[in-house]
Amino acid sequence: MTHFYFRINIPYHSFQELYRTPNTVVKVREESGKMIQIPALKFVPYFSQLGVRGRFELTLGDNNKFLSLQQIGQ
Repeated sequence: MTHFYFRINIPYHSFQELYRTPNTVVKVREESGKMIQIPALKFVPYFSQLGVRGRFELTLGDNNKFLSLQQIGQ
């Protein structure tokens, strides 16, 4: 398993547009500098009236297959 950590701050209206567009990805820079693309739909459980914000942990399995995305801090 591979773990990536990153912070994100997407305002409500910006994320709403991403969510409505099929197959949209969110590009983030993880804490060691690597760019990662994550499907926007993976962030829906963390979407609030503030948008999507906080520190997250992305876990990938074999062949970089998505396993989980968890919010681990504000």
